[in-house]
Amino acid sequence: MNAGHTSERIYDALKERLLSGDILPGDRLESAFYADALGSSATPVRDALHRLVGEHLVDMRLAEGFFLPLVSEPGLRSLYMWNLEILRIALRQWPRSAMPQSPGRAARVDGETVRDVFARIAALSGNSEIVRSIAAANDRLATARVAESRTLPTSHLDLSALRMAIDQADIKSTARHVIGYHRSCVNYIPQIVQAIYHRS
Repeated sequence: MNAGHTSERIYDALKERLLSGDILPGDRLESAFYADALGSSATPVRDALHRLVGEHLVDMRLAEGFFLPLVSEPGLRSLYMWNLEILRIALRQWPRSAMPQSPGRAARVDGETVRDVFARIAALSGNSEIVRSIAAANDRLATARVAESRTLPTSHLDLSALRMAIDQADIKSTARHVIGYHRSCVNYIPQIVQAIYHRS
């Protein structure tokens, strides 16, 4: 196995763990621990952690090491509103005529999540920068989305209706569902933050 393949494997595995919601914000991320857990030397783990710092998924403190970033109510509110703004930009760039299916890029898949649906909205804009921005925001909201499932009412997002609006290229309906979802999240931010830090 070459070094490039090993580095990518460690990066993917470490990122998946950090986005799972199982690690508390503020927890120290020990290179040696993850090297052992992932069957690697410490070097690819440190390289992955540096890469994740660049993606704002990990904090690095001088002479202290790596930590999962803390989550605050103002910070989470800003992130939700940024995510909403990118999605609004994406919707403004949707074609106004009937949209052809784009298998492998924007087509619906079984078990589609909020993350997947927002990625579809971004993909249908045809703008690669929007796609990258939504992917990054999805990553940074991953822990909050785990907490959403334990705190928000089940009616906060009708995913089936949102999927149908996207499939029908109904920009107004899609926007309405997206805005409603973000409003619910913002209204429940104190509960979401509490759920992130206190798990049953």
